[in-house]
Amino acid sequence: MSRTASYVPRLLNEDDDSGVAVKDLVGPLLTLTVLLLAFVLVTANGSYGKAEVASRGEARAVDQLVESAEYAPEAQRAKIQADAVCYARAVRLQEWPAMADGRGSPAPSVWSTDLRRAFREVEGKPVFGMLMGADNKRSEEREERLTQATASIPSAILWFLLATLAITVIALGICLPRRNNRGQLLTLVVITALLTTTLCIIRDVDRPFGGIIDVQPTAIAEAERQATRDYVTNHPSTELSCDDHGNRKAA
Repeated sequence: MSRTASYVPRLLNEDDDSGVAVKDLVGPLLTLTVLLLAFVLVTANGSYGKAEVASRGEARAVDQLVESAEYAPEAQRAKIQADAVCYARAVRLQEWPAMADGRGSPAPSVWSTDLRRAFREVEGKPVFGMLMGADNKRSEEREERLTQATASIPSAILWFLLATLAITVIALGICLPRRNNRGQLLTLVVITALLTTTLCIIRDVDRPFGGIIDVQPTAIAEAERQATRDYVTNHPSTELSCDDHGNRKAA
C-alpha cells in the first residue's frame, strides 16, 4: 500500500503542459507532403503518357488510311489521300495549338466527314472494310488525344498541395535554431526548391500539349509528309483541296 502511494506524487507532479513539440510533427508532415506530391506526379505522368500514345496511334491510323486507299479505284484513292493530307495539316497547325488551352478545333472534322463520304462510294468493295477500320482507329485516337488535353488533376488538388507545401516549409523554418543555423537554412532552401519544382513539374506535365514538357506533333507531321509524298507521286497534276493550314480552299 505504501509502495502504491509513493507513485502518486510523481504522477501528480508530471508537467501537464508537456506534449508533442513542433519539431516532432515536422517529420510526418514532410513525409506526407512528399507522398502527396509523388502520387499526383504519377497521375499527371500517366495522363502525359496516354496523350503521347494517342498522338502516335492517330498518326499511324492516318498513314494506314493512305496505304489502304491504294486498293481503291482511282477517283476515290485521290480523294481519300487528299483528305488525309488535309486532315493531318488541320490537326498539326490548328488543333494542336488549341489543345494548349484544353480545347479542340473543328477544322479536322471537316476532312473526317469528307473521308466518310468517299468511303460510301466504295461500299461493298473489299477495300471498304480496311478503310473503315483505319478511320475508326483514327477517330478513337483523336478522341483520346482531346480527352488527355484537358487537365486530369483538379485545381482544388493543386491548391491543396500548394497549401500543404507552404505549411511544411513554415514548420521547418520554425524548428531552425536561432544561432549557427547556416547549414540548416541552406538545407531548408534546397528542400523548398525541390518541393516547389516538383509542384511546377506536376502542373506542367498535367498539360501535355501546353507546357514546357509538351507532346510535339512529330508523329502527325511525319504522317502528313508521307501522305503528301504519296499524293504528289500518284497525282502530280492535281492540287490539294486545302491550303497549308488545312483550311478548305474556296471553290
